[in-house]
Amino acid sequence: MQPSRGRLLALFALLTLVLAGCGGQPAAPAASTAAPEAPTVAPAAPTTAAPAATSGELNLDDWESVVAAARGQTVNWYLWGGSESINRFVDEFYGATLQERYGITLNRVPLADTVDAVNQVLSEKEAGVEAGAVDVIWINGENFLPLKQADMLLPDWSRSIPNASLVDWENPAIYLDFGEPVEGYESRWSSAQFQLIYDSARMGEDELPRSYAGLLEWAKANPGRFTYIAPGPGAFQGTRFVKGALFELSGDAKQWLAYDEQVWAEQAPNLWAYLNELKPYLWRQGETYPKDENELHSLFANGEVDFSITQAIAGPGPLIAQGLVPETARAFVFDDYMIGDFNYLAIPRNASNQAAALVLANLILEPELQAAQILPENGFGLGYAIDMVRVTDQAQLDALEAAQTQLGAAATPAEDLAASLVGDSAGAYQTLVEEGWRQNVLIGSSQ
Repeated sequence: MQPSRGRLLALFALLTLVLAGCGGQPAAPAASTAAPEAPTVAPAAPTTAAPAATSGELNLDDWESVVAAARGQTVNWYLWGGSESINRFVDEFYGATLQERYGITLNRVPLADTVDAVNQVLSEKEAGVEAGAVDVIWINGENFLPLKQADMLLPDWSRSIPNASLVDWENPAIYLDFGEPVEGYESRWSSAQFQLIYDSARMGEDELPRSYAGLLEWAKANPGRFTYIAPGPGAFQGTRFVKGALFELSGDAKQWLAYDEQVWAEQAPNLWAYLNELKPYLWRQGETYPKDENELHSLFANGEVDFSITQAIAGPGPLIAQGLVPETARAFVFDDYMIGDFNYLAIPRNASNQAAALVLANLILEPELQAAQILPENGFGLGYAIDMVRVTDQAQLDALEAAQTQLGAAATPAEDLAASLVGDSAGAYQTLVEEGWRQNVLIGSSQ
């Protein structure tokens, strides 16, 4: 039976609302709102070879010429390497498709922190390197801005690749990244929203806290059963958890979209007070914190704590598929202040393989691959980057509807995601939150 286009569009109209208020920054890497530990596998050596055609020589109005220029190239994609499921998906889906369809080799270069790729590009600029090592970066506002300001990003391409027609570039949640206009320098990859995970075999829905205030009361009643990831460069999930508390305590997420030194000075003490009040009731009384999401998932799966976290629109489905959490795991959100965002790709101005980088960015927006990236069976679980209403091909619609129905009961209901969604803060608050937490919570309360 053919799927109903009206039914599919209704599903995605709601999903669009889920992300319409996002500020436009990625969910995973780096000063990405960016420190998971360095990957266990050493980064692959980038392939620099001879430089490809420069941006001035590539004509995006003649896409077939770009594809022809890309054939035989190796595209060096620098991305946060802290998620094995993302690494596997990139290799098996994008890597295989690039090779089979275009004769392009994908070289994934895993990073502990996206700022490492930024520093690489800036160092090359300082040294006058014309054929750079980095072809594509998984990036966000805090890392996007310094490269944009340094004039080290390829301009005027992201709205010109063929599949850009599937992106709603008029949405401010998309054309702003950490409040910074994208202006053709970045292309969408995916979307995500912060959520908590619980085990439905241990707890009922009516037992779940639905706010940071409620979480504090829950922790006091259940000492040692909650913890969160230590905020810091690369451990963006921990930083995001702390920012959500800041938003709730201040009573307004929107005031954090632009940097205001006075607002920070007034509100930061309340944040540290809240976290220090919570600290004695954490796992191991807050003397130590999980370093990344994998460690937190392990504590949750072993029954040492009652909550883990996810950014995936699919909820814990991808984690269940990998055997990292129980099959009875379910995702949920607080009633408000659950941060969501979009993820982007950028191409350095001096990228050696610009044509291959452009083909990769265009491929990522293919509806079939967009559908595949949310499926738990693929272990990925990030949300859509494209506007489903713009998809007209029936086979692509079939793939999207099939993916949507596979999310199942483990995923947070779309209406809950939409009701709780807020955008992230201005990039300037990232370091203030991370360093402030280290000084006032990790160290300060222990003195």
